[in-house]
Amino acid sequence: MGTLLKLTMVGVLLAVLGERLVQFIHRANFFREIDPVDLPNCQLLKGIEYGSEDIEILPNGLALISSGLKYPGLMQFAPERHGEIFLLDLNDEKIHPFSLRISKGFDLSTFNPHGMSTYIDEKDDSVYLFVVNHPHYKSTVELFKFAEEENVLVHLKTIKHSALYNVNDIVAVGPESFYATNDHYFTDFIMRFFEMFFGLKWTNVVYYSPGAVRQVATGFHSANGIAMSNDQRYIYVADVTGHTVNIFEKRDDWSLIPVKVVQLETLLDNLFVDPLTGDIWTGAHPNGLKLLSYNTENLPGSEVIRIQNIHSDNPVVTTVYANNGSVLQASSCAAVYDNKLLVGTVFHKALYCQL
Repeated sequence: MGTLLKLTMVGVLLAVLGERLVQFIHRANFFREIDPVDLPNCQLLKGIEYGSEDIEILPNGLALISSGLKYPGLMQFAPERHGEIFLLDLNDEKIHPFSLRISKGFDLSTFNPHGMSTYIDEKDDSVYLFVVNHPHYKSTVELFKFAEEENVLVHLKTIKHSALYNVNDIVAVGPESFYATNDHYFTDFIMRFFEMFFGLKWTNVVYYSPGAVRQVATGFHSANGIAMSNDQRYIYVADVTGHTVNIFEKRDDWSLIPVKVVQLETLLDNLFVDPLTGDIWTGAHPNGLKLLSYNTENLPGSEVIRIQNIHSDNPVVTTVYANNGSVLQASSCAAVYDNKLLVGTVFHKALYCQL
């Protein structure tokens, strides 16, 4: 009887592990392949060689691009370089990005920029840039003021809080307040794999202001990109391995109420809302295995997805661009301005296209 019980328990364990393995492979898209979707008028941005993880575009067409992210477990082409913020004027026909100068006193040597968000103060049109930073693989949010005339980022403060334990992306809702997505683990690859393998929904969304910090949404496999609708009523959250865009209604007390979930096939990363149409754009990873186990013979590809009419009963999901890595690897974001498309990557180059 004891032997039979043991065999039964082993059988149950193997069945559970087998089911978890199947689900893990599905969530990570380990066997997914994509057909190429080309755009006719594209070029790689000169000078950006080590990532363009997130992109913010101001109403006047100035694009801010974060570069140099060092993320444990992912490829790094220049691990010795500190992070940078590039500026690109999308109204300039030359299409020439350059690295912005950052004011004295900020520790550039440990700058490891991740997600970004801008806030424009209606009182004086001041532009504030929030940048997720991982100095020494910790987690902070750096607040800058963008001095456009001097092309300088003036560092105002470093934000730290126990609730911001591993920030991924951010959306600003005030001069010192924001929503942020948290991963559960950053440096511990084994625990991150454990979390992913067993499908644990440990990631969340946090609301931060100097006077209030609290969790406002949870239950994501891997909460990543976050953005706000143009009317400021809704917050959109990308769940990478959940393959979803989650829509929340924002209440006056900054709490979030679930509205709907849009299912996709890809591993979507950062989110960008078209300021004219409200369409959602995202850079995505077609295949998680290729992203996590970098191989020059089997490169991680790139995918750009546009979601139209996301609040309707039948949102329209379109693959605007798809590449097997021969041009662009590991796309993480996509942003549009005046029929121009910018596609950023976790650790590779950046692409500019005329739509």
